[in-house]
Amino acid sequence: MGAPSTLIFLVLAAICATINAIPTISVVGSKFFTSDGDQFFVKGVAYQLVEDDPLVNTTQCQLDATLMQQLGANAIRVYHVDASADHAGCMNAFAAAGIYLFVDMDSFKTYIRYESVSSWTANKSASYRAVMDNFQQYDNTAGFFVGNEVLNVLADSGAAPYLLSAAADLKSYRDAKGYRKIPIGYSATDTAVLRPMLQDYLVCRPNVTERLDFYALNSYEWCGSTPDFQTSGYIGLQALAEDYPVPIFFSEDGCNTVPPRTFNDQAAIFGPQMVDTWSGAIIYEWIQEMNNYGLVSYGPQVGPDVNQGSTIIQGFTRQGVPTPVSPDFSNLQQQWKTLNPTGVKSAQYAATVKTTPPPCPSSTAGGWTVDPGAPLPTVGVGAVSAGMPNGVPKGSITVDPSAARTPSPYTSLSVSALSTSLAFSTSQTGSTYSSTVTPSSMTSSTASAATSQGAAGRTVYGPPSFKDAGLMITLRYLSEMDVVDLTIHEKDNSEFRFGKIAATRSKYWVKVKR
Repeated sequence: MGAPSTLIFLVLAAICATINAIPTISVVGSKFFTSDGDQFFVKGVAYQLVEDDPLVNTTQCQLDATLMQQLGANAIRVYHVDASADHAGCMNAFAAAGIYLFVDMDSFKTYIRYESVSSWTANKSASYRAVMDNFQQYDNTAGFFVGNEVLNVLADSGAAPYLLSAAADLKSYRDAKGYRKIPIGYSATDTAVLRPMLQDYLVCRPNVTERLDFYALNSYEWCGSTPDFQTSGYIGLQALAEDYPVPIFFSEDGCNTVPPRTFNDQAAIFGPQMVDTWSGAIIYEWIQEMNNYGLVSYGPQVGPDVNQGSTIIQGFTRQGVPTPVSPDFSNLQQQWKTLNPTGVKSAQYAATVKTTPPPCPSSTAGGWTVDPGAPLPTVGVGAVSAGMPNGVPKGSITVDPSAARTPSPYTSLSVSALSTSLAFSTSQTGSTYSSTVTPSSMTSSTASAATSQGAAGRTVYGPPSFKDAGLMITLRYLSEMDVVDLTIHEKDNSEFRFGKIAATRSKYWVKVKR
């Protein structure tokens, strides 16, 4: 190689090395810090334009990153990515806008779930490692999620050790490969009956390698402009987070049951009531969809006669110039503009911080079933917990039961009883269809007891074609604190939307992959 070509090569190498140059994120005690020594507070948006991977279209990422920067966002959360794809263009676009990535490592086939089979296997480990291999090279990769809403009720507690198995496995792999210590955490359902035990269990073990690096919560408690820190329930969340030994933040936030969304909870999260404990929030979500959580749209919704393709899903265009949804976008923008906590410097904090893991929650019959002293399961170990009863109901969505299907990662239906009457209606015909569905794993006596407890007349709505589509629902018990806001995605991209049930505290998706 001659001198001129060598010089060109070195210049290009230097340019490539600095394209993604942005301070990295790490964990010290219960806080995030940048490599510059500044405390990092998450102001994020959930970003999943397309089902499989939104980080492969560089032009689209550049358009979105520009508007996110105007919004005041410094992070995105992406739920599914293709580990074999090239993400350099999008990651560099977001880095240039000062935006970091929290990425879920699972796929529709590899998510950790409560089942009677292994929850953490060699194949899943390899898949998660591939995601890490791909994204560890980017300075703006802020964290990995090993799971999302895996546990939704106490009956799911046997799955908790598998989350720690995954985290321990991936932390060991990360360190063995010499990668930057990118934090690894979990995104939990905001279920009151489960939250205290799960939150503590994931950080309580004596060996620090068997603890999460951070914990996050999907919470939709603060709805509308009327609630405050006390009445919203945030005072309870804050009480549970006091003295938590790792960073804790909202991985989904932004209730939409009382439009427009005012995002008043941001003043509590980034203000004196919570800022010393919580590390920010990720707002659900960037794109406008049928669920009406979007901050931006890429054009008006189109009718069913328009050809549905990769850029139009459920009638919503998924690429192009993003346009703010009014007034939600500007409401959030104004909140974030006035909320700029500085926190502490890492050197000052590290010199004085003393974090102590909480006691592991005790195992109780019919409640939290995890033995606090039991070793974590290893890769490939079957059976979630020998102590779990055989009749624990499981939730699932089955499409055309006569054929084998790939299960969805979002198969837990948040309802208030094991047996619920579902009414399917349409505004076009006024027809109503009703049926009662119960888990296939329930005994008749259990089903009867569940029916007597009842769902207090909870009703969901959808088109009669739901019944005709051959979808079969089995429900799993969830606490009274949780309710449903479901969307079922079909192969042809049609969508069946189910309205809210009772007072919404959480929203759930059901996605069926053909």
